[in-house]
Amino acid sequence: MADASLSDIIFTTRAMRRLKPDPVPDDLIRKILEAGVSAANGGNFQRWRFMVVTDRAVKHAVQVWYKKAFDEVVGPRYAKSPPPPGITPEKYARQHHAVEYLTEHFHEAPVWIVACLDEGTATPTRWSGASIYPAVQNMLLAARALGLGSTLTTRHLLYAKEAEAALGLPDGVHSYAILPIGWPLGKFGPVGRTALGDVVFSEAWGRPYPG
Repeated sequence: MADASLSDIIFTTRAMRRLKPDPVPDDLIRKILEAGVSAANGGNFQRWRFMVVTDRAVKHAVQVWYKKAFDEVVGPRYAKSPPPPGITPEKYARQHHAVEYLTEHFHEAPVWIVACLDEGTATPTRWSGASIYPAVQNMLLAARALGLGSTLTTRHLLYAKEAEAALGLPDGVHSYAILPIGWPLGKFGPVGRTALGDVVFSEAWGRPYPG
């Protein structure tokens, strides 16, 4: 891991959607995975499963559905939506362009980590994500500490059946995110977020947080 402090890593782990196709050493991917399996999860049952994908044919088969979701849902939403809180129109336009870039080059990211849960015959619930998304965040932070770029993307789930078939996932295993990982083309920097006072309440809903 790099020598940056944990707070520096947290506050500069922004979505890196433009990645070089250059190979990423296996030992760095292993460090990212080890960070993932160190995360909190429900009951410590560790039902998470992680699939490392470098096969370009498999990635391209998923990218077909990823792009279809952009063309039909995500792209039109970006075109019509105002900037999210804490983001200027100019930054939002750059974000849109970065999303378009990732859409076209998704399969070119040298490594994917597909974050899944082995849920057997159980139906996914609102708390299912508590057993996989902490691991995803750990992996994003680990990638950032190693100088690697990534982003949490779930867009393939708009065509989950088709994308998971392309990935070869067995029955009872569901994907919750794909992390494309590679050396970033851009630079790390501060994340853009709204003020705490807009999203944090004190003691009761709607009561301003004084901190």
